[in-house]
Amino acid sequence: MADLERSVEFEFVRATENAALNAMRFIGKGEKEQADAAACDAIQGVFDLVDIRGEVVIGEGIKDNAPGIFLGDKLGRWGAQDPVFNIALDPIDGTTNLSKGSPNAISVMAAAELPAGVTRPAMRNIPSYYSHKVAYGPAVADHLRREDPEANFLDAPLEETLPRMARILRKRITDMVVLVLDRPRNQAFIDAIRRCGASLRTIGDGDITAAVAPSLPDSGIDLYVGIGGSPEGVLTATALRALGGEIQLRMWFPNPEAKAREVKGVPESEIQRIYRSKDIVTGESAIFSATGIIESPLLPGVKLIGHKAITHTILMRAKSQTVRYIRAVHDLEKKTIHLRSRGGVGKESKIGKG
Repeated sequence: MADLERSVEFEFVRATENAALNAMRFIGKGEKEQADAAACDAIQGVFDLVDIRGEVVIGEGIKDNAPGIFLGDKLGRWGAQDPVFNIALDPIDGTTNLSKGSPNAISVMAAAELPAGVTRPAMRNIPSYYSHKVAYGPAVADHLRREDPEANFLDAPLEETLPRMARILRKRITDMVVLVLDRPRNQAFIDAIRRCGASLRTIGDGDITAAVAPSLPDSGIDLYVGIGGSPEGVLTATALRALGGEIQLRMWFPNPEAKAREVKGVPESEIQRIYRSKDIVTGESAIFSATGIIESPLLPGVKLIGHKAITHTILMRAKSQTVRYIRAVHDLEKKTIHLRSRGGVGKESKIGKG
């Protein structure tokens, strides 16, 4: 088969759609773990029917012992001749938002195909819980690839970075819009943005949506900065490979104890390294699928109209740099979701019946 990605890319759409539909009943109920478990169950159920050998190289849930799909878990039927994929996922990016009924919650997966005989992972697992990140869109990325491919925005103060970005984008600093994850650890970035006079936007949760936003033409966001989750950084890098934007990422630790615990045995040169998207997703293969659960700058959320549910999904491929926006209408009286918890392959659940 000439292009294995094309044969499976819509299975990832089906997985994130089903995760969103299975988790939507928990919106606003304050039950983060139950929502995450529902999304994971739906994703696992989809791949129990898919002929791939998928290994999770970037999982979620370990940090807070929530239910999840973990590093090393297998997705797919794993037939001897099935194609091999590395998989990264966050069944719900924005679980806190979902539990509160606030904006910015999506289900997201990414995958990279491993050619036959290749054993080296196609996605890099960043071992720290958190990373310092700067993400910017295609206009800035294209300029820097030509003029300054080694540009380092992680060590430069924002008082230098923002004027430089403004010049590249031909904007005044006061017209720049910078997005930051609203956490105490990011207060220094918030203060610097205000000192520069740029327009600040904060987001309570949903690190992937935030970092992808500068690469979307209609988001109104010019730059994402701050300290957020490392797994989310890998998923962001996959999307940016297709969108033409870029991310700079370096491991970050809140204290020496966390550093000793998280990266024991990792060389200091690796800890201090600045990763860009091609360092994180190393091959030419990359699929990214995300479905909105609650509306975000990336996607509208699930919309219920009578017995119908409308979902919105973005599907990207790095190889072709194709970006598809998929609007699907699901009849909830007929729609079924394969769930692993129902006892194995082929077991289904009607939407909303748990």
